[in-house]
Amino acid sequence: MATAGLRLSVNLGMNVKLTISEPTMPLASHESRTASLTLAPGGEVRHDWTIEAIEALFALPFIDLLFHAQQVHRAHFDPNAVQVSTLLSIKTGACPEDCKYCPQSGHYNTGLGKEKLLEVEKVVEQAQAARDAGASRFCMGAAWKSPRERDLDVVLEMVRQVKALGLETCMTLGMVDGDQANRLAEAGLDYYNHNLDTSPEYYGEIITTRTYADRLETLGNVRQAGMKVCAGGILGMGEAPRDRAALLQQLARLEPHPESVPINMLVKVPGTPLEDVDDLDPIEFIRAIAVARILMPESHVRLSAGREQMDESTQALAFLAGANSIFYGDQLLTTSNPQVEQDRALFAKLGLHPEVVEKSARVCADDARQQADLETALEVRAARQAEAALAARAGKLAYDATLDAPRV
Repeated sequence: MATAGLRLSVNLGMNVKLTISEPTMPLASHESRTASLTLAPGGEVRHDWTIEAIEALFALPFIDLLFHAQQVHRAHFDPNAVQVSTLLSIKTGACPEDCKYCPQSGHYNTGLGKEKLLEVEKVVEQAQAARDAGASRFCMGAAWKSPRERDLDVVLEMVRQVKALGLETCMTLGMVDGDQANRLAEAGLDYYNHNLDTSPEYYGEIITTRTYADRLETLGNVRQAGMKVCAGGILGMGEAPRDRAALLQQLARLEPHPESVPINMLVKVPGTPLEDVDDLDPIEFIRAIAVARILMPESHVRLSAGREQMDESTQALAFLAGANSIFYGDQLLTTSNPQVEQDRALFAKLGLHPEVVEKSARVCADDARQQADLETALEVRAARQAEAALAARAGKLAYDATLDAPRV
């Protein structure tokens, strides 16, 4: 008879304890891994997950993992509500970054043409259509390393006018510094998206023109300005299972957790270096959704890019695993997305409905925190501006004896 040689216990919080035992001698295949899981409703918000604990979650039997993820999900959200966003590319192509997955990179020949920044009026028109189709959030993306000053003024006006339609607003513009983040927040931007893409260890295999630290710095600037954070990653880029665990660990370490966590499946675009990478098993993708839900129980986990390649059963499993946000519409930046009518039919088949943006106690608390953070950021900015003005004035008033010296 085999005896257990390895025993790993993971405290999941809220009286949830996971114990995994490995036998020292081979057992029958269906008994090769045993797991006992004591479940309790809810999930504790934590930022101290170890990579070993996260890998233990990934290693759970699939049904056990989904069961626990669904319990956590139900403790924090309406299990049948899905937050609906629409994403519009406001500036397409010729990006200077070399992200190996991206058809917008100027480093690769993907047949994607370069387009100028859209006019504000066209963006507002698209936002109105998205609102009428049922979207509650309108996301705008530009293929930049970081926004230039002359473009930022136009972007700020986009935010103001889309916000006036009653929609939540989100932007992804590349890296932003503290001043740019503050200006976006003042214009009324609710969310800023900046993905970590993959693990710190695998990152250099995907991107070389922007560091991991750059991405974390941008997220810090966004949070400091009082905006909500949208940050996730892309799976299926040839990464190892440990890289998927490490990506989720990085996201779960952010304090507070990102309010929105998009989990993307790589869309392989001809002309990009990743066009021939092996497909990721859909079950492994669903596992990542479930682990993200457990690690970040209060975050919206978005089923994002790659959804068009998923059949209805895979999408249903993703919702069961805790995904509760999607992009809704005909196009996702420069790759296609399931049609609106197909999404509506799937929602009806599964008994899902769009999440209604309402001022619940938690939302009010989040809004109050965001407003307080914004006011603090504005006070700091005003103090710095006043200090700079005083310094400039002092410089002008300073007596320069050389001005009265006789000329020769």
